[in-house]
Amino acid sequence: ARLVESGGTSVRAGGSLRLTCKAVGFITSVFNGNAVNWYRQSPGKEREFVASITVDGRTNFADSVKDRFVISRDNAKKMAYLQLNSLKPEDAGVYYCNGQFYSRDLWGPGTQVFVSS
Repeated sequence: ARLVESGGTSVRAGGSLRLTCKAVGFITSVFNGNAVNWYRQSPGKEREFVASITVDGRTNFADSVKDRFVISRDNAKKMAYLQLNSLKPEDAGVYYCNGQFYSRDLWGPGTQVFVSS
């Protein structure tokens, strides 16, 4: 079982992007039974929390992205999404999907987002 992110690319400031996290090799009930988180790591900085979504759809966001980013999940497809809007140069970095699955703190390899001013 693994998490795989995709959707990272280069975008201009003010633009939008949707990242996808796919749970590969998961039993559906395992994915549906746990929260999914998004983190990011910018060059020279520590990895930081971005957003999370619980099994019943409750969301939480870092203050820096609140009102700009949207997190969602499609349990039937075993996928989670992070919609990035009104992007700023400081939003650039590697975005990681994360969750507690199969008694492990599971992380994907990340997807790179570049934001040009």
